[in-house]
Amino acid sequence: MRAYIKSAVAGLALAAFAGSAMADDVVVFKPEQETVIREYVKKEPIASITLPGVELNVGSTVPDTVELHEIPDQTYRYTVVDNRTVLVDPGSHKIIHVMD
Repeated sequence: MRAYIKSAVAGLALAAFAGSAMADDVVVFKPEQETVIREYVKKEPIASITLPGVELNVGSTVPDTVELHEIPDQTYRYTVVDNRTVLVDPGSHKIIHVMD
């Protein structure tokens, strides 16, 4: 019985650690922030690219070869993939937000 309890506790600890690691990838944008971003991207359009084999999900990584474009007064960058605006952390190249 003790071995079962230890295993359960270890599993819960691992799940909590994994959940906190995934939470680090999530950036929450307020509606007004998204509006500012959408207006900027519309005003400064760039060509849409395709990235075969890359899923457009938060936490996925875009290749280092992808050109990332600045948004004034923001720490993240953007690109357009399959006609969707993708916000990317410039240091890790991880997707932090996908806009439809």
